[in-house]
Amino acid sequence: MLAAIALGSNVGDRAAHLNYAVLRLRDLLDDLCVSDFHQTVPVDTPGPQPLFLNAAAVGRASLNPRELLDALMTIEQERWRKRLQVNAPRTLDLDLVLFGDAIVDEPGFVLPHPRFRGRRFVLEPLAEIAPAMRDPVTGLTVAELLKRLEAERDQERL
Repeated sequence: MLAAIALGSNVGDRAAHLNYAVLRLRDLLDDLCVSDFHQTVPVDTPGPQPLFLNAAAVGRASLNPRELLDALMTIEQERWRKRLQVNAPRTLDLDLVLFGDAIVDEPGFVLPHPRFRGRRFVLEPLAEIAPAMRDPVTGLTVAELLKRLEAERDQERL
């Protein structure tokens, strides 16, 4: 199944954390494709934080969604991720954004990722590598979601 993962880091050697994650993702996903790294301003964070480095990765998973999520959390822990506060600074953040046409709503696990449609730092890198990947909830492609988000932001500026 085709899986899309958002990568982010804003603590320590951000590029090293993302590169480590990419290496580990190659063990989990076949035909892995990774976007460029994008420096972004923190969004929805408690207080000021360092800039993020964000990317997206897409590959074919043989694991089921829960197993892949658990593997992503293990990779975060390997890079010293601490979950002391929601949206706190982090060495590595790996979010399972899409998993084929799977829709999951369980305690602690919602798929597609519940906030990805409104996050440019997820959609922009994902659109680089998988613009035609479809959100099973809205039926829109990643490229369409990004275009819609940009249009909404343009409207807000008027």
